[in-house]
Amino acid sequence: MAEYTLYTNPMSRGRIARWALHEVDARYDQVIVEYGPRESKPAAFLKANPMAKVPTLVHHHACHDHVVTECAAICHYLAEMHPDAGLLPEAHEKADYFRYLFFVAGPFEQASISQRMGWSSDDPQAQRMLGFGSFELAVDALETMLAGRDYVCGGRFTAADIYVGAQVIWGVDFDTLPRRDTFVAYAERVKQRVAYRIADTIDEELIAERGPQG
Repeated sequence: MAEYTLYTNPMSRGRIARWALHEVDARYDQVIVEYGPRESKPAAFLKANPMAKVPTLVHHHACHDHVVTECAAICHYLAEMHPDAGLLPEAHEKADYFRYLFFVAGPFEQASISQRMGWSSDDPQAQRMLGFGSFELAVDALETMLAGRDYVCGGRFTAADIYVGAQVIWGVDFDTLPRRDTFVAYAERVKQRVAYRIADTIDEELIAERGPQG
């Protein structure tokens, strides 16, 4: 048995988890979970994650199976389990590392989804309740954070860049994020990672093999 089992779908956030697995050079088996009724999904998957969400990562460690969900958590967990990969933040990098990782996983992703779904409000009180204010505010904040640096922690790629990078790549490639110079340059920079290219190729080939869905 491989060290990890990745429950994923090539047309999902599971692509982020696969990228993270390749960044740490982990041995893993994949289980493709198709979209559809809950009862059609593998029993082992539903046991691991009752929410039936992908990605779900199972770490087969010693005599125990440890389940990790949520992409940002998976990225950091893999960095912790494989410290030799050099993806963990150093002491002086931790503030930026955790701030950016959780800002993008929380307020920024909420703002992006809300924008795409048309869930927004110009009312100041409603914006305070939303937690991210407005899509424009979240985008401006992300640009300010990334401006003048190559990666989340400055000049060095860390696990935070897997999650933040994936969100920016998606936004730039699918026009859900304004094509500002800072975002385009950052997306192109992280796309040069060998692990990103390997993981991306695997998922694109899976999509091609499966053909049109639904």
